Amino acid sequence: MTTTEPALTQGWEADLDPWDTITRRFLLQMAEANHAFATAADGRCLRTPAFSAADHGVASGYFNAVTLLRPLRRDDAETLDGIAAFAADGSGSIDIWSMWPTPDLTDRGWHIQGHPPLLVRPPASLVGIPDVEGCDVREVTDLTGLADWERVAIEGYPFLELADAPAGALGHSRILHDPRLELRVGYEDGRPVSIGTLFAEDDLATFVLGVTRPEARGRGHWLAHAAARIASSPTTWMAGVFSEDSRPLAERIGFIPVARFTLWTKHR
Repeated sequence: MTTTEPALTQGWEADLDPWDTITRRFLLQMAEANHAFATAADGRCLRTPAFSAADHGVASGYFNAVTLLRPLRRDDAETLDGIAAFAADGSGSIDIWSMWPTPDLTDRGWHIQGHPPLLVRPPASLVGIPDVEGCDVREVTDLTGLADWERVAIEGYPFLELADAPAGALGHSRILHDPRLELRVGYEDGRPVSIGTLFAEDDLATFVLGVTRPEARGRGHWLAHAAARIASSPTTWMAGVFSEDSRPLAERIGFIPVARFTLWTKHR
């Protein structure tokens, strides 16, 4: 009598439970967040077993991205050619995000940007909500608020390619109707100076885009937006890719580093 050994998962099979690991769940959500902004703007999206790609349709690299869904091999010409074909049909920069080390992609026109860290935080119901006072943070519910969110993003990040873009180029009005997205703006004396963005789906909430204008930095806006996002989903795990500047602030309020991405960029 023979017995069949159970198949061992590698952690990235297409039919694997998204919650097999929190990193897998984050990858899928990161891809969906990019798709949400691209779809709202009538941009392009592509889903394959190996990668998920979105192009917002404007020359702004932040939401123009390829998210690898499994490790990339040097000899995986099908995946590399598929990414190249998608990236060729657009303008501005586009990124490749990989949870794993990658082959050197410079001969295909990509430039290494670094290895930003992924951090996660248990639900606020278990570890509490950061105590913060003094910042006027409001949720975006209309086109006026969306215009403020977009202008802070463009001028504060900054997205130089969009400096003269018309309203809606980065934040199309359709995103206001996506229940997975929460956008907030922070004000000082009635002037928009900071933003925070959250994408929540399937028991995970991801910090997407947070920006504070240079003149308002160091006055508590980052923490205020973080607290607002955490409070909005108190029973949900939180995750985000943070810059080296914001990582210490994230760790201070309970985020835990999990892994580092490999980030490549191509200028089109």
